[in-house]
Amino acid sequence: MKRFTCLVLPALVACLAAPAAEADIYKCVTDSGQITYTNAKPSTHDKGCSLMTKDQPVSSGGGGSKKSGAAANPTPSNFPKVDSGTQKNRDNDRRKILESELDAETKALEAAKKELAEQESVRNGDEKNYQKYLDRVQPYKDTVALHQRNIDSLNKELSKLQ
Repeated sequence: MKRFTCLVLPALVACLAAPAAEADIYKCVTDSGQITYTNAKPSTHDKGCSLMTKDQPVSSGGGGSKKSGAAANPTPSNFPKVDSGTQKNRDNDRRKILESELDAETKALEAAKKELAEQESVRNGDEKNYQKYLDRVQPYKDTVALHQRNIDSLNKELSKLQ
């Protein structure tokens, strides 16, 4: 404990005695109106940069006050929109695709479980060491786990559609 105190205490005192790091902050505004903040001193040809005072608040949030739930960037008026009938057809197509993938994964999982059971029931003569048996069976277990994760993901996606 003495050794720990002898090593940590001087380091702690040195950290507390060190002055707080301060850097000049520059606010730079481009010709297009984009605002950036930097601690690197701008070159003389950067006309849109000014040194900020220490008491001025700096926000890295990037925007003024936002109304709750309002989008930061509203959708442009010329943005293409899809009518509800077309969107419903797309959702139905997506559901059919997900259901067919789920069916295929379920069949693949059953086949992988059957193959794993067969491999677990077989003991080769050269597997006197139990680790050799585990090493041989592990790829089959991994395949079963992969198909199970795929099924879980597909079920999650289907639940989002309902």
